[in-house]
Amino acid sequence: MASTLRPLSPLGQRALLLTTAAVPLTGWTVHAVVLHRRLVSCQRDPLTGLLRRDAYTARAHRILRRHGDDTAVVLIDADHFKAVNDRFGHNGGDTVLAAFGARITAWAGPHASAGRLGGDEFAVVLPLAAARRHQRLEQLVRMLCMPVRLDDGRTVDVSASVGAATADTMGTRDLSALQRAADAAMYEGKHGGRARFATPAHAATPSVNGRRAGRPGTHQWGRAA
Repeated sequence: MASTLRPLSPLGQRALLLTTAAVPLTGWTVHAVVLHRRLVSCQRDPLTGLLRRDAYTARAHRILRRHGDDTAVVLIDADHFKAVNDRFGHNGGDTVLAAFGARITAWAGPHASAGRLGGDEFAVVLPLAAARRHQRLEQLVRMLCMPVRLDDGRTVDVSASVGAATADTMGTRDLSALQRAADAAMYEGKHGGRARFATPAHAATPSVNGRRAGRPGTHQWGRAA
């Protein structure tokens, strides 16, 4: 006996239409999520989780435009990092860099632009009110001076030099100029155990390709912003 197909009720027709429409939408949603994850992964340094240089720079410009004079540009350089590599090997050095990345991310918070400029150099651009600047930078130095524990159980004593330039003090919101000043202040106080704030005098420091002249690797860098 042949079976007959009963026509769908209006409710059934609507359910079928929604189900049919959802199939391509679901496919596109999954595709969009995958593309977004790939884009995010391309923007971040795989070792430290910090933004790569281009992504850091783009976000830094947006923060400077939005927050203006209440913006601080902070440069961070690991102290004696070559000695860490020599003593503990490159795996140990990578562990230290990853720890620095995690600490900088935690310190900077979600509204900052925190990036790895290359090697053992990092930068953060963030809104930071004048009343909290010294306290916050001292906190960062303390965080970066905490020993790092390696996978084999050994610990590495670490520290970092920190320099900061603020838009109101320097009289500019230009990222390149602020980075140059922060870089000069950082190296002026290298290994001093304290964060150094740039003054307008640091803006006059000679530079090469947007970085302080005479610093290691200056000739290898592109423009800072």
